[in-house]
Amino acid sequence: MYQIEYTVDAIEDLKRFRKFDQQLIVDQTDDQLANEPSRETRNRKRLRSNKLAEFELRITQFRVFYDVDENKNVVKIVAIGHKEGNRLFIHGKEYQL
Repeated sequence: MYQIEYTVDAIEDLKRFRKFDQQLIVDQTDDQLANEPSRETRNRKRLRSNKLAEFELRITQFRVFYDVDENKNVVKIVAIGHKEGNRLFIHGKEYQL
């Protein structure tokens, strides 16, 4: 079982959403990433090389970006954004992966 840690930036991202959405994101993140977070599924994928994170978790229109430390069994949530059509917004700004 993996421990899930949120960075300060990820917590700030989470605060931008409605309380209902915050709860959905946290619950789904805990459910999806507690076991085998690096295994790709329909809602989890490894990203191409970028500055943000190694993996992405899709939760409806929200995107959770995270890194996995297999040695320490830790999942580090680095950012949380949302999609509007083909546009991704993180930290309140449009972001290009």
